[in-house]
Amino acid sequence: MAPPGPAGAHPTSAEPLSRSIFRKFLLMLCSLLTSLYVFYCLAARCQTLAGPLVRPSGGGDEAGAPGRGALIGGPRELAVWPAAAHRKRLLQLQPWRRLRPPAPRHDGEEAAWEEEPPGLAGGPGGSGAGSSVAEAPPGTLALLLDEGSKQLPQAIIIGVKKGGTRALLEFLRVHPDVRAVGAEPHFFDRSYHKGLAWYRDLMPRTLEGQITMEKTPSYFVTREAPARISAMSKDTKLIVVVRDPVTRAISDYTQTLSKRPDIPTFESLTFKNRTTGLIDTSWSAIQIGIYAKHLEHWLRHFPISQMLFVSGERLISDPAGELGRVQDFLGLKRIITDKHFYFNKTKGFPCLKKAEGSSKPHCLGKTKGRTHPEIDREVVRRLREFYRPFNLKFYQMTGQDFGWDG
Repeated sequence: MAPPGPAGAHPTSAEPLSRSIFRKFLLMLCSLLTSLYVFYCLAARCQTLAGPLVRPSGGGDEAGAPGRGALIGGPRELAVWPAAAHRKRLLQLQPWRRLRPPAPRHDGEEAAWEEEPPGLAGGPGGSGAGSSVAEAPPGTLALLLDEGSKQLPQAIIIGVKKGGTRALLEFLRVHPDVRAVGAEPHFFDRSYHKGLAWYRDLMPRTLEGQITMEKTPSYFVTREAPARISAMSKDTKLIVVVRDPVTRAISDYTQTLSKRPDIPTFESLTFKNRTTGLIDTSWSAIQIGIYAKHLEHWLRHFPISQMLFVSGERLISDPAGELGRVQDFLGLKRIITDKHFYFNKTKGFPCLKKAEGSSKPHCLGKTKGRTHPEIDREVVRRLREFYRPFNLKFYQMTGQDFGWDG
């Protein structure tokens, strides 16, 4: 019989058995954790790989709803994706646009604030989180998700040049229910031959309840524009920004002078014959200010109730008050108020505390608020006498006294 081992000793087979069980437990635990990790990764990947890529459709309305997308390498019908994945993918492919200062123009037209992509998909302008998405104007996310459609404008700012149309449009674009073209389309005066489909394609996409707008000041003095706009829609609402015609003419001349310093003086252009005091109404700077004459053409196609006349002077002295009238006219809730404006003493007119799609203050560019040249007082007096009967008739036609002859 074998002698007993030392006191406290264990059987030699028990120790390897315990280690074997422990190793199997660790393997099972690692396998389980690995499986869970793989499952988590696959689930997350399913959310980020949103299915087939989407590219903009070039078919226009005839090929489908405006602004819709077509599948790349797949059927034309959109696949059913998870909502979060659809949203994320579209945000990567279709970054919303924000405004940047306008490039100088040399054709005498007002430069529009241009649009630029903020680089949501990882470009220099941002990388998704913490980028400009948080600053997008109301309704932008829905528009990016391929919702809404392009509509012909329901309202147009038709005039007048150097009256304050750019300021009015930029102020209106703060409203979440207004979607407007930044640049002047010049459709009803220069590009009418291109057709309404071309014109509509220039418009931004809108959601239900939003208004599509554009502004082209030269429409007011274009003889064909009233009939053409009426042919598009007799219900189009028309906005005219008017200003003291003498001040407007000097501002018009100042703009031209900044482009062409060699032009004749304002005084020499004003008169056909300065000795007799005969005003040259063929000069566009003078002709535009005969508002009553131009309005007669519009009233042959639109009732006065469908037109709103905004005072360029009050747009400077009381922008919130004038914007209140405009919002009422367009059937919009009064969202744009005094809190949106501050007065810029350097420029001499109000500016926005926050522009559309931005958290920073925004004033119109350096082309606005130019210093006017000194004009001979006698010339100004004769111009005021010339415009007085036209102004009085304009007051009667519109039911508003703009106070230019006080």
